[in-house]
Amino acid sequence: MEGLTGKVGELLLFKQYSYGTVITKIPDRSKVILSEKQVNSNKTFRKAVAYAKQILKDPKKCAVYQHNLPAGKTIYHTAIAEYFAHHTMKP
Repeated sequence: MEGLTGKVGELLLFKQYSYGTVITKIPDRSKVILSEKQVNSNKTFRKAVAYAKQILKDPKKCAVYQHNLPAGKTIYHTAIAEYFAHHTMKP
């Protein structure tokens, strides 16, 4: 079971940590009430993921990102960070 990640049905969840694989029950978040700030943050993150996926689908945009990519970073994560930098308000 080493290296597994994800759900098995609606019963088990496999997680990876530096020390190995952990198997847990799927958390019940049905009673969690998010604040307005959390809801807005989740919406922004969903938009950032959609933006990053669009970048990955376009070979020309991927090439631009690849050219300017910092060491140890991925195009996906760099695009998400860029989206947040331009679409969130600074305090």
